[in-house]
Amino acid sequence: MTSTTTPPPPIDGAALLDEVEAFHRRFNVFPTEAAYVAVALWDAHAHLIDAFDGTARLAFLSPEPGSGKSRALEIVETLTPNAAMTVNASANALFRLVDATEGTPTLLFDEIDTVFGPKAGDNEPVRGFLNSGYRRGGQALRCVGDGANQTAGWFSSFCAVAMAGLGSLPDTILTRSVIIRMRKRAPNEKVEGYRRRTHEKQGHALRDRLAEWADTVRESVAEAWPEMPDGVSDRPADVWEPLLAVADAAGGHWPERARAACLELVHATRGGEEASLGIRLLTDLRDKVFCGADRMPTAVILECLLNMDDAPWGDLDDKPISSRTLAKLLGQYVTSANKPIKPRGIRTTSGTFPKGYYAEDLHDAWERYCPPPPGESATSATAATPQVNGGESVADPPSDIRHTLSEADTRRLKSVG
Repeated sequence: MTSTTTPPPPIDGAALLDEVEAFHRRFNVFPTEAAYVAVALWDAHAHLIDAFDGTARLAFLSPEPGSGKSRALEIVETLTPNAAMTVNASANALFRLVDATEGTPTLLFDEIDTVFGPKAGDNEPVRGFLNSGYRRGGQALRCVGDGANQTAGWFSSFCAVAMAGLGSLPDTILTRSVIIRMRKRAPNEKVEGYRRRTHEKQGHALRDRLAEWADTVRESVAEAWPEMPDGVSDRPADVWEPLLAVADAAGGHWPERARAACLELVHATRGGEEASLGIRLLTDLRDKVFCGADRMPTAVILECLLNMDDAPWGDLDDKPISSRTLAKLLGQYVTSANKPIKPRGIRTTSGTFPKGYYAEDLHDAWERYCPPPPGESATSATAATPQVNGGESVADPPSDIRHTLSEADTRRLKSVG
């Protein structure tokens, strides 16, 4: 008579993720329900890193100390595989750690502001490591050997990374991250005190069960193409694809919760983004300087920019914006003919030919980069914005139509040069 062994019941992925979320809730106060969902999914995705083409970075950021960032990272450490906590490590050390570790490590950066903050100095190698390791196959070429006996070797950088720090991060890292904006706990927000010698074991028990569950869904997750919520595409879709794949594999209420969290956090990130200096300049030119004019002298543009309240143009690296800076910023963008935007000559009734910019040269950049214009179309100049509908480019053929500068604008141009 042969005995049969009853196989263990399948692991309930949804219930397991519920437990992971509950474990975080014991020690962490996150700003939204969506944050708990995202962090629990991120913990699980680290166990399936080899099934994905990319990995989302996880960033706990806050404007002030004492907001629970480091504690959040500690809990993540107990739940993820081969966790390695580091502060201010060199890029070379990081590449070697990822390449040498048996099993892909989960890198945890505390005090990431010491790496990328205003006083951190040059940390482009670390930025390069974090950016290249976002995709499977990310590598860096490094020298290996002693003294003069050096050879070149490739080192992998692909791994899961969670970060905690004050302030913000470089844009290239933020766009690859699920961002959790931490804040100080309110008086009515209570958490359980974390004691490593007691609670680390509980976290590790959950970590081991996550690893077991990951082994049962690895093949299906590797073949998954999760459906994105409407409006989530490009880089945000890359960030959320592994997390949604985990949610779909877990089942239960997690697919629905994951997509709701995705939409909320993606929209929050977009709402909190500051436009680059170039986009801010283009937008200000469209909405507050040109205001429907077809051309504008550089001197008038600069005067308008410098007269704007709550604008950066009076203090760019401790200097007001100049014609040279204006040309450099706009020269990054191109016209509809795919040529860099450059100042051109503008004919005036006084016989002068000041340099300036044409709306037709800026229009393509306005369409591609700027947010939609304000609801009320500004088709005429305001008192603060000298309207210039006059002049011809000295490179243009003569026109039967002569646009002229106002007398006040002509006097202003003569006074500046």
